[in-house]
Amino acid sequence: MADLPVACTLSPAALNARRKDLLNALLQRASERRELPNGCRLRFATGHEILLDVARTVDAERQCCRFLQFTVTVEPDEGPITLDLTGPAGTREFLAAMFDLP
Repeated sequence: MADLPVACTLSPAALNARRKDLLNALLQRASERRELPNGCRLRFATGHEILLDVARTVDAERQCCRFLQFTVTVEPDEGPITLDLTGPAGTREFLAAMFDLP
């Protein structure tokens, strides 16, 4: 994997819109958020459209935050869905700022 900078390529206006409309909307649907050493984990209860929303978010984010690695886990028997967002050093702090977290 290339040594990609921990940065978003969106303009400030586009980044602000993305944070409000896509990222925080997904975060609000998470039943659990946990910090990882190199990112964060979001856990979602199974719902009709949550997997599609996670996929849409991953597709959008991989275009502008090329350093992020996304791991989606779908548990059997309609269990929870987990999204891990990880990357190089600084990713956890970047995500905290994107999600407006302390």
